[in-house]
Amino acid sequence: MVTGNNARSAKTSRTRSPLGKRHLRELKGDFGKYLVIFLLLVLSISEVSGFLVADNSMIAAYEESFDKYHVEDGDFTVERPLTLGQKERIEQLGVTLYELFSVDVAARFLKSEGGAGQTEASEGSEEGDVTIRVFRTRDEVNLACLMSGRLPEAEDEIALDRMFADNNKVAPGDRVRTADGDREWTVSGLVALSDYSTMFESNSDSMFDSLQFGVAVVSDEGFEKFYQSSLTSRYAWKYTDELLRQYGVDPDEIGEGTSELEFGRGGQIEESLEKKISDDFLKGLVREVKLREYIPRYLNQAIQFTGEDMGSDKAAMEVFLYIIIAILAFVFAVTTAGTIQKEANVIGTLRATGYTRHELIRHYMALPILVSLIAALIGNILGYTVMKDVNAGLYYNSYSLPTYETLWNQQAFIRTTLIPIVLILVINYLILRNKLSLSPLQFLRRDLRRGKRGGALPLPRHIPFFTRFRIRVILQNLPGYLVLLVGILFANVLLMFGLLFPALIHHYQETVGEGLLANYQYILQLPSGAVDEDHKVRSMLELVRFMKAVETDTPGAEKFSAYSLRTIPNGSYGGEEVLLYGIAQDSKYIRAELSDEGAVLSSAYADKLHLGAGDEIVLKESYEDKEYRFTVTGVLPYDAALCVFLPQDVLNETFELGDDTFTGYFSNEPITDIDERYVGQVIDLDAVTKISRQLDKSMGEMMSVVDLFAVILFLVLMYLLTKTIIEKNAQAISMAKILGYRNGEIARLYLIPTAVMVIVFEVLSLQLVTAVIRLLFEMIIMSEMTGWIPFWIGNNIYGTMLAMGIGSYLVVMAAEYLRIRRVPMDEALKNQE
Repeated sequence: MVTGNNARSAKTSRTRSPLGKRHLRELKGDFGKYLVIFLLLVLSISEVSGFLVADNSMIAAYEESFDKYHVEDGDFTVERPLTLGQKERIEQLGVTLYELFSVDVAARFLKSEGGAGQTEASEGSEEGDVTIRVFRTRDEVNLACLMSGRLPEAEDEIALDRMFADNNKVAPGDRVRTADGDREWTVSGLVALSDYSTMFESNSDSMFDSLQFGVAVVSDEGFEKFYQSSLTSRYAWKYTDELLRQYGVDPDEIGEGTSELEFGRGGQIEESLEKKISDDFLKGLVREVKLREYIPRYLNQAIQFTGEDMGSDKAAMEVFLYIIIAILAFVFAVTTAGTIQKEANVIGTLRATGYTRHELIRHYMALPILVSLIAALIGNILGYTVMKDVNAGLYYNSYSLPTYETLWNQQAFIRTTLIPIVLILVINYLILRNKLSLSPLQFLRRDLRRGKRGGALPLPRHIPFFTRFRIRVILQNLPGYLVLLVGILFANVLLMFGLLFPALIHHYQETVGEGLLANYQYILQLPSGAVDEDHKVRSMLELVRFMKAVETDTPGAEKFSAYSLRTIPNGSYGGEEVLLYGIAQDSKYIRAELSDEGAVLSSAYADKLHLGAGDEIVLKESYEDKEYRFTVTGVLPYDAALCVFLPQDVLNETFELGDDTFTGYFSNEPITDIDERYVGQVIDLDAVTKISRQLDKSMGEMMSVVDLFAVILFLVLMYLLTKTIIEKNAQAISMAKILGYRNGEIARLYLIPTAVMVIVFEVLSLQLVTAVIRLLFEMIIMSEMTGWIPFWIGNNIYGTMLAMGIGSYLVVMAAEYLRIRRVPMDEALKNQE
């Protein structure tokens, strides 16, 4: 009779049963499997954890910079410096003004170790010249964050923007010389200017360019060396607290770390209200000065673009992690199922001696969960150290951001640790629960089928023996091959994306010039006084003066009208600017049938929003509710921008521009006889390829990482599946050796089936992966960037993918051949049914 104490003693004894002692032996026996899964988990979790931590920390640093570095609420440019009286009258409008004068210089870099005369040409510039916008050192507004070195002190010292310097391989101690050789500076340090987190040379540019344009600061003495006539008279302003209160805003209630007018990022003022404040300020400003440019901060791309873009990739990274975890969880389950098959006799004995199904489930789940927990711990440690800096470097490669402080991210921990562990736990539990639900007698007989044992699928006798054997290997391992198929699909998506993106950008750069409307498009900039509704007579005179000043004698120059509207946001598509062209009759540049009844779209616009003849488009004024509707009558091949083409008289009438008004020129030759102050934007080959150059620079390194990860995923999945197949058939392999088959013949029996499936899956996946990539590409273009790059994929990409996939399997095949050689002959005498 068993007493209560004896029962507890028996229970305690069973708790300390051999099951617990088997873990170390199982880990040692399957060390290769657990090692590669562990490494892939560490790699995935560390990358996503590092990204989330860096993303959160960089966004916080960006938001804090508005208050920390006293970022402007806007700036304007005038033809000549303000007089003391003008400045006092403008500040009475409720602002504080700050001088922000600058000079744009063409320059080259001289490497300090190369000696005088040895130049280092900037990337993308055939002539070696870059444009540097030079400011004096700031001490009141738009302050600089010193990233390395020191601020300039002597008149021959300069501090360059850190990102611009990195892109051009310039470091403190190198020298900068103007293209005309008139000035030369020594780089004293690298900085991040708070009003140039993104390198937009002009606010009207569709894309920034951190390769050929940068900003810098020099000392007061160094700035005084510039000729007065070369200065751009720019002034920054900050709204006073009194003015903000007049509009119902209490500056004391705005949270710490946010700027007074930080719209859409936790600030207290809506963007529409800032527009009203800035519009009211503009009305008073134009009474005092003649403006060349007026940019409130909410329209300043150099400041706002970074904040609008950061954080947008977070969801994609999390989905990427969960897909990887789900694949690995199924790999765990498939390999564990192989272990159960191998240990069927042991499991049957344990069940017969009283071990419950749940005890065995806990036993076989212990190692996967333990490995996952350790991988998650190490992955998070790496994420907060090494990978955090790697991902921050990707941000620093695209944006000129200040130094940041690493912030603990609770969500990152939950999403990279708790959720993956739960995924692995649930998937393994469900599969193990199903596998271990068989009776002990079935395990002892090694009969793990449900229902009656059916006969093997009959195969035609005329098929050679080796071929029939390989077919049966495939049929016996279908679950594993299904996991391999999913893994290959996902890996190929990553691989194609990594290979396609740089090739697509280079193809765009090579072909976009063939479809330009003209070699040069000059978009003219109306003086602010020409649109002053409160002073219509003066406005009319200013407009007449402008029209005369922008006449040109350049042969072939053709006038057009232009007007800017925005598309309507829709779902993930946030809307963007569209330029409407008013085209003269019998234009020699625009070959399209224009009518008064509709509009012709550029192919970029039509492709991006899937529009065609007969569709209706709706455009709206920026920051206003007024809408305009047009019926699409045709599509003009033009991939460089989102455009709408109308007859010139229709556009002028629709937007009340005046019958004889024009706002731009098409020309195949440069126009040099127009005052530069009236030229708002020049669209040429350099301008339309700027977006592709910057994307190539910003994302090129990331694509290499994506390719590497895809290859690693290939190797891991193929290694684990092939290892499982060989272990599952170890007894048959041993018997084949006893019968006299050589290692090479046995390898062909068990490794070639997987090779065939790999090739089949690779070929079958290409079209599906292409469709997925096309969809992802359009989603990225729709949500992440303005403009359009046509989807293109070269045949060489398919060849590269096949070569990398098959090459990865050949590496695995070599490793598994060694495993087949190590299978002993006495294995055939073990675990006989």
